[in-house]
Amino acid sequence: MISVKEMLDPIRPEMTEFEVRFRKSMQSRVPLLDKITHYIIKRKGKQMRPMFVFLTSKMLGEINDRTYDAASLIELLHTATLVHDDVVDDANERRGFFSINALWKNKIAVLVGDYLLSKVLLLSIEKNNLELLHIVATAVKEMSEGELLQIEKARKLDITEDIYFEVIRQKTASLISACCEAGAVASGRNDMRETMREFGELVGLAFQLKDDIFDYGTGEKIGKPTGLDIRERKMTLPLIYALNNAPTEVKRELLYIVKNKNEKSKSVKRAVEIVIQEGGVQYTHQRMMELTKKALDLLSTVPESPAKSALVGLVEYTTQREK
Repeated sequence: MISVKEMLDPIRPEMTEFEVRFRKSMQSRVPLLDKITHYIIKRKGKQMRPMFVFLTSKMLGEINDRTYDAASLIELLHTATLVHDDVVDDANERRGFFSINALWKNKIAVLVGDYLLSKVLLLSIEKNNLELLHIVATAVKEMSEGELLQIEKARKLDITEDIYFEVIRQKTASLISACCEAGAVASGRNDMRETMREFGELVGLAFQLKDDIFDYGTGEKIGKPTGLDIRERKMTLPLIYALNNAPTEVKRELLYIVKNKNEKSKSVKRAVEIVIQEGGVQYTHQRMMELTKKALDLLSTVPESPAKSALVGLVEYTTQREK
């Protein structure tokens, strides 16, 4: 597997330029807002979503101003959703740092998220990027619907595998799908728009399944299982598979733990053991690899290039990463 540094090689100058443009797109005349957006920028992650936009554009054609706009729109949206998510989840940390709501309280965090969403609208209108705005707005709708669908189903713990895939398609995969579709549109390759949308969706699904697997601590370098999803009564694919395929008595025990003993470490550990024993993690890994192969097969007709190799590497990274 190639490193993140190697994946950046074909788009390194563009990513550097993007950082400058993105910082400018967040500027405000309100000192408090500038202070908070500066805090956000200083703590950005690996910038995987802009990477998907730039690599797609470069693989299919040339990177241009629309590519920068597309990446900025996606990253503004992503940042806004993270700020709002931390409020919804009452989370005090994000990537090991204090969240916006932890430092400035919920009211300010919600307003900052709203400000970032307004910048998405303004940047689209100012640059006449209505096509890109449609892609981004669709992703916002999908993410909101997915979150609400998950909340609705989580209360009863009766989520099916089909519904689970619909939840993660909307919640997680829709944004990566938007990255790849926007990258194709920005490069002028509307003939590849639907292919890249589907490609991003498949990668996003595989990405979420990898996250599901992490909670069970399988693999030498991942460390001890956390059981965090079970503690939070999250219905992820390993748990759904185990509940659907375990013998009646085992299923009853697992359900009882998730419903009534999800705060007790010993019980959570037992639930993790059951899910692994009943093949939940193995099945999830198998589905993840199937989705990854399906995604990469969609690129088979695209000519080889450093950008394509880096994009393939980025897909492989999502399923082989260790955290």
